[in-house]
Amino acid sequence: MHRHRTAAALTAAAAVLALTGCSSLKSEPKTDPLTSSAPTAAPSPKVDPARAELDKAVRAYSAAYFKPDGAAAYAALSARCQTKAGDADVFAIVVDTAAKGYGKQEIQTLTIDQLAGDMARVSYTYAVPKLDQKSQPWAREGGAWKYDGC
Repeated sequence: MHRHRTAAALTAAAAVLALTGCSSLKSEPKTDPLTSSAPTAAPSPKVDPARAELDKAVRAYSAAYFKPDGAAAYAALSARCQTKAGDADVFAIVVDTAAKGYGKQEIQTLTIDQLAGDMARVSYTYAVPKLDQKSQPWAREGGAWKYDGC
């Protein structure tokens, strides 16, 4: 039995060494920094700031809606939707009701379907499929993305 434990320990140690790249005790050959060419890192993909801001706004609205934070969710509505929603306190009641009914929800997937200037359409999903949004309209007002699906 002692032999079995020792063999298992040696096997595990060899696996760790192999995974960490330290399976050899040989030292790496030294290179002259003036004559060797270090591998260059691949350029990182450029992030479109408008898409990043839109993604952030959609997630913030969703988080406020299901937190519930009625004031933050109301502030994320476009001016047109705020007019349709009416009073911020009444909207907060809607948000509270949704949060109580569904609990805390987080966006599972988010896709920007269209983005043209100050208008966009976004689809996103939740763990509760009936909450999923498809091609939801968003508008940029005063430099900030706002929910415009009222």
